[in-house]
Amino acid sequence: MSDGTSTTTPQAGKGASGEPQGKMEKIVSLAKRRGLVFQSSEIYGGLSSCWDYGPVGVELKRNVKDAWWREMVWSRGDVLGLDCSILMHPRVWEASGHVAGFSDPLVDCKKCKTRFRADHLGQLSCPEKPDRRPGECGGELTEARQFNLMFKTFMGPVEDAANVVFMRPETAQGMFVNFANVLDTQRRKLPFGIAQTGKSFRNEITPGNFLFRTREFEQMEMEFFVKPGEDERWYEFWKKERYDWYVRLGIKPENLRLREHEKDELAHYARGCADVEYKFPFGWSELEGIANRGDFDLRQHAEWSGKDLSYFDEDSRERYVPYVIEPAAGADRATLAFLVDAYDEDEVEGETRVVLRFHPRLAPVKAAVFPLLRKGGHPEKAQEILAKLRPHFPVQYDQAGSIGRRYRRQDEIGTPFGITVDHQTIEDGTVTLRDRDKTSQERIHESDLVAELLRRVLG
Repeated sequence: MSDGTSTTTPQAGKGASGEPQGKMEKIVSLAKRRGLVFQSSEIYGGLSSCWDYGPVGVELKRNVKDAWWREMVWSRGDVLGLDCSILMHPRVWEASGHVAGFSDPLVDCKKCKTRFRADHLGQLSCPEKPDRRPGECGGELTEARQFNLMFKTFMGPVEDAANVVFMRPETAQGMFVNFANVLDTQRRKLPFGIAQTGKSFRNEITPGNFLFRTREFEQMEMEFFVKPGEDERWYEFWKKERYDWYVRLGIKPENLRLREHEKDELAHYARGCADVEYKFPFGWSELEGIANRGDFDLRQHAEWSGKDLSYFDEDSRERYVPYVIEPAAGADRATLAFLVDAYDEDEVEGETRVVLRFHPRLAPVKAAVFPLLRKGGHPEKAQEILAKLRPHFPVQYDQAGSIGRRYRRQDEIGTPFGITVDHQTIEDGTVTLRDRDKTSQERIHESDLVAELLRRVLG
């Protein structure tokens, strides 16, 4: 799918070696077929590495973000939320180091005119000869040059240097520049955190692998401000908390690991950093980073803005610049990981079944209601039950095809519970409640459905 650029883009479903990944191809196909994810601008040939979440996918991603927010903000008394502007004063990015140093090394092939990340050449293929690496096709590669990843635009009617602004490449800086505002208006004592979710933009040279690396993406970040000297304790705390969150929401532990960065991997300001990594079909890759950023960010913004961003500790009567522990996750990467981990195939009643075994909290649709027949009052009763469930969670109604086929359709999008209205429902008000994973069924009275489903989804 062309976007009018010549930058090489690894295709969804391809690993680092260029070999097809069967599971990934199946997931990409399922995502399109069942309304999870569509190629952006598809009717115009698509825009490379840009994706649109469909009616099912948008619910999945929203549930991932809601689960993160519930864990990081609602369930704690020491973290507050923000929603900062995407466009910020240009000096923010000068102070943070993004203007001078937020870049990747880029090389061009003089033969095919394709651009490659110089540090990824061993993982990429020549577009003209996919069995060979860049530069092995007879084309000469240019010397590496630095390519800034920030998207540049203009604010106002005149496109000149005085009006240059940037699409933010991360959400973190909005929380740093609002540190004093939050501290003053909310009367907080250290330690406390500031969290936000939102869009970020990076002009990646080699995006790819479906939702994993895109130029427009959504982040879930939290900056936890602590007293110097207490940073290591909180760094260890947040590493464990963030790893455990994925496990609690259903990621298989064997597909998850916590990898501490080597010293030569660390940013110049970082006192420590660890990645929560997931075993995708294309290999182990980062889901989330937990970093001990020290006091670099607040000191930089204090220097560049001329504003005091220190903290006065009333208990110790000290003034100091707080250290920051930052858990930073990608909402799209997390959504992809939950999707990949949930994908399963088994055999039910002699047929192969595709099923997404989402944790009920993450499932895009919580329950589906089926009338067994299109007569005998079944559809009317099913619609009545549907109306009672809708105020509590997303539900679907389906009366087309055999009941087995309807179950399979819901299994494919990960719906954990199926409710069937039959003759006995008309007689005594009980319905059949089917469990997606066990494929077991039990009778339950319709008046108990809301409470029972809420228990199973939230429990």
